[in-house]
Amino acid sequence: MAEETQKPAAAEAPTSTQPVPEEPAVVPPPVPAAEIQLPDSAPAPPQPEASPAKPDSVAEVAEDEKPKASEEFEKISQSVSFKEESNVVGELPESQRKALADLKVLIQEALNKHEFTAPPAPLPPKEEEKPAEEKKEDTEKPAEQPQIDEPAKEPVIEEPPKTEAEPEPVTETVTVKVEETITPHPAPETSLAPEADEKAAEPSTVVEKVAVIDEDGAKTVEAIEESVVAVSTPPPEESAPSKEEAEVEVEAAEAVPPPPPEEVFIWGIPLLGDERSDVILLKFLRARDFKVKDAFTMIKNTVRWRKQFDIEALLDEDLGNQWDKVVFSHGVDREGHPVCYNVFGEFENKDLYQITFSDDEKSLKFLRWRVQFLEKSIRKLDFSPNGISTIVQVNDLKNSPGLTKWELRNATKRALQLFQDNYPEFAAKQVFINVPWWYLAVNRMISPFFTQRTKSKFVFAGPSKTAETLFKYVTPEQVPVQYGGLSREGEQEFSIDDPVTEVAIKAATKHTVEFPISEPSLLVWELRVVGWDVSYGAEFLPSAEGGYTVIVQKTAKLGPADEPVISNSYRVGEAGKIVLTIDNLSSKKKKILLYRSKTKPISD
Repeated sequence: MAEETQKPAAAEAPTSTQPVPEEPAVVPPPVPAAEIQLPDSAPAPPQPEASPAKPDSVAEVAEDEKPKASEEFEKISQSVSFKEESNVVGELPESQRKALADLKVLIQEALNKHEFTAPPAPLPPKEEEKPAEEKKEDTEKPAEQPQIDEPAKEPVIEEPPKTEAEPEPVTETVTVKVEETITPHPAPETSLAPEADEKAAEPSTVVEKVAVIDEDGAKTVEAIEESVVAVSTPPPEESAPSKEEAEVEVEAAEAVPPPPPEEVFIWGIPLLGDERSDVILLKFLRARDFKVKDAFTMIKNTVRWRKQFDIEALLDEDLGNQWDKVVFSHGVDREGHPVCYNVFGEFENKDLYQITFSDDEKSLKFLRWRVQFLEKSIRKLDFSPNGISTIVQVNDLKNSPGLTKWELRNATKRALQLFQDNYPEFAAKQVFINVPWWYLAVNRMISPFFTQRTKSKFVFAGPSKTAETLFKYVTPEQVPVQYGGLSREGEQEFSIDDPVTEVAIKAATKHTVEFPISEPSLLVWELRVVGWDVSYGAEFLPSAEGGYTVIVQKTAKLGPADEPVISNSYRVGEAGKIVLTIDNLSSKKKKILLYRSKTKPISD
């Protein structure tokens, strides 16, 4: 076997075989992400509606996938070329600066008019029903009108001759009463005399005249009033105010100062106010291709949704910790973006699935928890123009329920839509790991419907390429141990601040790592080979001639079932070196070796 030897220096850089993130490693903020995508946050990966293709074509894809998996992932990785846009207003193109200025004008006008807190306009369906009801009323009214007019006219014709004194006032009084109630109908108006019109304007005098009429006449008038009032339509409209009254009202309105503009905050930042506000507005503009009116509408809808969802109260709500392993944040990527992991395989746990999706109430609780998690993550971001205001989403599809769980599919769709509508441009990148072959087949079919901008944020990696792909964007010391990294929970000898050296060991090749020691001390190291299937041993070689070699770790074969990370230490009493030997037993696959070390003084 060929043999490679490597001596780590104090500030040793990774070898040329180390995966290096492309320039840049992260593309522009999306949404949720996640978009979430998530998000951005962090939305969950889209669940396909139906099985991909026919059985024969699926088999073809499966067979074609295995030999070309590495080529497929390499092709996807190389397509990443979309740079994250600047949030510094002075660096934006002129058209984008103008769009931002126009959007600010619309927002300021809306704040002055309190449009963000105003209730939304009534829904169109309700307005469309009204004309139908009005038509029904109109068709009924003509049938009732003859019944109203006839009783009103009979007293006017028959009764005046019976009264001995002042018959004319009675006739006039009755006529006025009839005119008041039947004014909306054109027929009665033609029978009224001009004198009656004058007296109709003075209802109070008419009442006085009625009081003078004898007993029979009064009864007749009262009967007319009762019959007319019973079927009267809305009371007569108030007369329009005079010019003098209108002028007084205008002066009074001008004397009252307008209310101050309302204050609206999103993620703890005002819509207008400082440079951080510009960063938020740019997210909405980019989500709508810098179409100002569309971005403005999106902002208004988001503000109203946040009030309906009661986001501020949700932040302090205790929704439990049962989903802490489903979605969690861990470390940052090579560019400093927070990394959020979405682990759908956790829902293979039947108990967890039941308490999450067994009914609408539980599903809504999970959605609220997911929104709460995203809100807390966003509020930790830096919204200054040169800050980090996006999140990297890592979506683990290992053991994902996939097509079989419609409750999960529906909940995922709902969350995705919500994130896309209200959390624009928060996902710096969407990395899908442990991707099954069928998911890649579905992605090939739907990929033509995505824009180049959206596709540039997607990265896919099968199970054998998961760790290697993650290391392109996240350093191994920041990657959780379950995904091939060295980051573990609890108190450890090493932390994320201790850099890791990454080496690719070619197939059927032996690699050695040397730690030179010049004085008595305690050497501590840890290493990991992604996928294992190697042999490992360690020994101490003294610098003095005639010294004896000390076996620190007997050479043994290590497989995937063994401890993922090996930690060792050795107390050295003389100058020499510790030599680690890793032999790749595979004849076809390369292995990724991760290691780091530190030297501690020997205490007395």
